[in-house]
Amino acid sequence: MSGHVLDDNDIRARLAKTLPHWRLDNGAIERVFRTQGWKGTLMVVNTIGHLAEAAWHHPELLVSYPSVTVRLNTHDAGGVTEKDMELAQKIEEVVMWRPAAGGALEGTPDDPAYRYIRYD
Repeated sequence: MSGHVLDDNDIRARLAKTLPHWRLDNGAIERVFRTQGWKGTLMVVNTIGHLAEAAWHHPELLVSYPSVTVRLNTHDAGGVTEKDMELAQKIEEVVMWRPAAGGALEGTPDDPAYRYIRYD
């Protein structure tokens, strides 16, 4: 049931286990992604925008030069539902993804000139 509001204690336990950088705040789950500036911020916003549109579930975003704050809740249900938990998990997976060490993909160079996001 995606429209059923989850219990706050259940939400906190699930966040601690699977989404440790997210927190429950005033009826929504929230996470701040730190970036290296405007370019990284826009890349994070566009990534979240694509995922939200594909899921047809849209978060609130607070966009600033060095960060993007994502807030998810299901407005018509009046709280956090499975929709929010699933979308948070997908956002976390995609935004924080990096190539595996030793793989064909090198990943962004560890140089301030190229960094665009601060990985947790």
